Amino acid sequence: MNWIIKIILNGFALIVADLFVAGFQIRGIKASLIAALILGIINTIIRPILVLFTLPITIFSLGLFILVINAITFALTAWIVDGFVVYSFSGAFWGAIMTTIISWLLNSLAKD
Repeated sequence: MNWIIKIILNGFALIVADLFVAGFQIRGIKASLIAALILGIINTIIRPILVLFTLPITIFSLGLFILVINAITFALTAWIVDGFVVYSFSGAFWGAIMTTIISWLLNSLAKD
């Protein structure tokens, strides 16, 4: 039951981030919930593999390459989900950052 609440909060975070970042667009609540679910699955399965393969670059960049990996997973989610469009790499980059911040804030408020 807790994971359903997290998906709803992450879907809402996508909608709010869409208001602040012009580089991506989410069309509707249904698309945001599906995108939140797919993004969670991608972050669970594919992101650790990407982190492992890019570990030397990540170490060399003092961890900043993780932000690029987040943008890649964000763009991959948009490629899979209808109604979720990323227009450029910078849209994916800033969209991933904003979504992460908003999701973190919402999830920390929901714990209390």
